[in-house]
Amino acid sequence: MTIRIVIADDQALVRGALASLLDLETDFEVVGQTGRGDEVLPLVQTTAAHVALLDVEMPGLDGLSVARQLTESGSSCRSLIVTTFGRPGYLRRSLEAGASGFIVKDTPSDQLADAVRRVASGLRVVDPALATESLVTGDSPLTARETDVLLSLRTEGRIADVAAALHLSEGTVRNHLSSAIGKTGARNGGEAVRIAADNGWLLG
Repeated sequence: MTIRIVIADDQALVRGALASLLDLETDFEVVGQTGRGDEVLPLVQTTAAHVALLDVEMPGLDGLSVARQLTESGSSCRSLIVTTFGRPGYLRRSLEAGASGFIVKDTPSDQLADAVRRVASGLRVVDPALATESLVTGDSPLTARETDVLLSLRTEGRIADVAAALHLSEGTVRNHLSSAIGKTGARNGGEAVRIAADNGWLLG
């Protein structure tokens, strides 16, 4: 059986490189490409793809949300997260969203091809080192509001701007930020943002 593949990545060079590598395999056919997450489900439906390769961070809809959308739609297309962001929090959330696999972009081409075949056959594929790290790191300790504050702090930069963006008082923002700093073991808000992002807890 020829495995029909859709590639979703917001970087055209990455999409092209993945397509070129996969097209070298005699049992693969790349039937669609897109740079937006919200275009994946329609593309899968029109191409009858078996496997969708998804980046994590994309405009329109992030890769983890796309994986969930494919699962909830009842599509038979399986999703494989292929990302630069090899973060344990992303791995855990991708599997919870229904993704069949999670690998990083520097995976050797033969291992990528093997991962696609295994996912297409109904198996689950996870980078072993990342799986171990995910077990050690565990779930995010942050509440939804603490996550919102750190996400906003990353883009807004100032407490007053975060408060305005989230429609909260500055005192409430400081309380949530203080809690997030304590939970991440950070020394300040900027470090809390970095630690949470490195663990994959801040995908907006």
